[in-house]
Amino acid sequence: MDLSKPTDENITYMISAIKEKLRMVNADAVKPEHFDMARYEDLRYLYDMVESRNSFSPNEMQAIAAELGSLRK
Repeated sequence: MDLSKPTDENITYMISAIKEKLRMVNADAVKPEHFDMARYEDLRYLYDMVESRNSFSPNEMQAIAAELGSLRK
């Protein structure tokens, strides 16, 4: 998948991958339609960081969830 281009499909893919990797309990609270195309690069940075790691501490997971919240519309 070419994530270099900001598309709705790419946002959906990245959000799904982040939720799956973090095994988010309240995954329904984070939906692709909540994210604006203007924040695509920030979301891509977060996605790349999450995908590069194998595990996360509880504090890191909380920080990632907070960052996702700040990227919402």
